[in-house]
Amino acid sequence: MIFHGRPMVFGRQTSVKLNDLTTQFRKSDSTPMRNLNLDQLQTLIAIADLGTFAAAAQALHLAPPTVSLHIKELETRMNATLLLRGRRQAELTSAGQVLVQKGRKLLEASDDLIDQVQRHASGRAGLVKVGVSAGVNIRLFPLMLESLSRHSPGIDIRLEAVGSADSMQRLKAGTLDIGLVASPQAETAEITLTPWRNDPMVALLPAAWTVPDRISPEWLASRPWACFASATQMHGLIAGWFGQAGLSPRPFIALTYTEALKSLAAAGQAAALLPLEAMEEQQQLSSVQIRHLSPTLMRPMAIAHRQLPALNPAVASVLKVLAEFGNQPRLA
Repeated sequence: MIFHGRPMVFGRQTSVKLNDLTTQFRKSDSTPMRNLNLDQLQTLIAIADLGTFAAAAQALHLAPPTVSLHIKELETRMNATLLLRGRRQAELTSAGQVLVQKGRKLLEASDDLIDQVQRHASGRAGLVKVGVSAGVNIRLFPLMLESLSRHSPGIDIRLEAVGSADSMQRLKAGTLDIGLVASPQAETAEITLTPWRNDPMVALLPAAWTVPDRISPEWLASRPWACFASATQMHGLIAGWFGQAGLSPRPFIALTYTEALKSLAAAGQAAALLPLEAMEEQQQLSSVQIRHLSPTLMRPMAIAHRQLPALNPAVASVLKVLAEFGNQPRLA
């Protein structure tokens, strides 16, 4: 297309003539490139360290003419003499000394940058946000983090206390990478759900109470008991257990955190229904007692993550570690 020298307007920029643009391009073409070539810089440093062009060529596996060309182009780019070539040895000029000193740091930074990129690309580095719903045994996380640090020490995990429903929404929105959620959850094309754990629920009771060998809905309904908040899926699980016996008792108090429920039982205030896996410490305490439920109540959990064409390598590394701590067979 020919503009015949008419002014052209780029967005809201000032109009310029085609001839003016051509002049500017020609001027920029004649300006030397300002970016350093790291291979040329490495060649200069090798000569400084080894003393001769020949030794640098051998160490870098380059032909001697290539080494000479590197230095010539580097001196042209710097517009400075960098080496004084003697009979036996090449010596750095003051300008060359400055470039070598700063260049070492530049090459080190370049190597570090490459390493970081490769670690992220291979899943050995990155930040992974994990939503944890009520009832997940927090004592599993130090073990999981220890396992992750052994395999992928560059990955950081940010744990967030999030209800199962909120986790699913945040996964869809992309503000979470992984959710440990109560099952079942509605199947969606955007989220992959993998069975993770299926643990029995038990009753944690004050030590002063006289209790049967197994706790039934009828027995517990007539006593003070604490439960998870109504918005949690754990609350619905426990309500369903009572519902099977035709009961719908109101809890003494509803709380969000497992440790708070444990504290109530230890203080003699109320019983609590919790996953057995979270009772390791309580089994050693004299202030509480643990009983299995009748009928049995199981708490199923799943690992949820976004269904993407290419899974983030860091997320894949965390998923692998989580799977190691599951007690459910993985889906094929």
